[in-house]
Amino acid sequence: MQRRYFPIALAATLAAGLAGPAMGQGAWPARPVRMVVPFPAGGSTDVVARYIAQKLGDKLGQTFVVDNRTGAAGNIGTDAVAKAAPDGYTIALSTSGPLVNNKYLYKSMPFDSEKDLAPIALVCEIPLVIASNPRVPAKDLKTFVQQAKADPRHYTVGQPGNGTIGHLALEQLSMATGVRLTTAPYRGDVPAMTGLLGGEIQALSAPITALIPNLSDGKLTGLAVTSAQRFPGLPSIPTAKEQGIDMVATVWFAVVGPAGTPQDVVNKLNTEINAIVSSDEGRAKLQQYGGIVNVGPPSALRTLMDKDSQKWKAVIEAAGIKLD
Repeated sequence: MQRRYFPIALAATLAAGLAGPAMGQGAWPARPVRMVVPFPAGGSTDVVARYIAQKLGDKLGQTFVVDNRTGAAGNIGTDAVAKAAPDGYTIALSTSGPLVNNKYLYKSMPFDSEKDLAPIALVCEIPLVIASNPRVPAKDLKTFVQQAKADPRHYTVGQPGNGTIGHLALEQLSMATGVRLTTAPYRGDVPAMTGLLGGEIQALSAPITALIPNLSDGKLTGLAVTSAQRFPGLPSIPTAKEQGIDMVATVWFAVVGPAGTPQDVVNKLNTEINAIVSSDEGRAKLQQYGGIVNVGPPSALRTLMDKDSQKWKAVIEAAGIKLD
């Protein structure tokens, strides 16, 4: 059998051509990056995403385009990222809902957050607050629960909608205290707050973001925040744990990418996002929306996802909550 030999120059040329795609497209980012936000424009998630996108663009010299993909409690937009090419050019600023809670609330999910997404960076945690109308005699959560147990017909606690973190926090509160509270679901934080201000309900469990102005002005009473530490923007409100109630409930924002995103891209994004949100400007910006900066390596985000997954699975299953 006759052997054929390629000239050395031709072989080198072919090898270079084959190696080109494998070697990548040069330093990342070499073109605009899409940051998907799975919630509507104008909300706190969107505003935080646009701030981070602008800062990343300034630092890395490429445009970071925010793309709002809404629907199914954040599942649609997060799924779009899970199914995107893992090349570093599609990422998401998502929340603990689609990243953790939704898989226990919906019968079927279009993605598996553990297998289909790469954790990149935790941005912040937003505590919930349990706030009451000032006409309610109780001025702390422990006393409120005691009064609600003694006279449940006159104590109704609102929440922003079934399956929301405000709802789950109330279920967690019932499990922690052994007191089943009468609850009322609303269609969002703002309608629930309006009901509270108008006296339709006596208290409300919701992320602190929408309630900050009324709490600051004394139009609402902060019975407790449900974070591990007090919220810096309203330090006079004690935590539930300080009052002997073993509960922690926060909603958190995090940046993720498709599984398989190059590790050097993940590391670069993690470093830059940590620097952005840890700056004095970043901390002040996030605090406006109730955010407490919480940074660390990608592994810290994975640990938080696993920890919250176990916690909220237990609460959701015990309460029998289903959204479809």
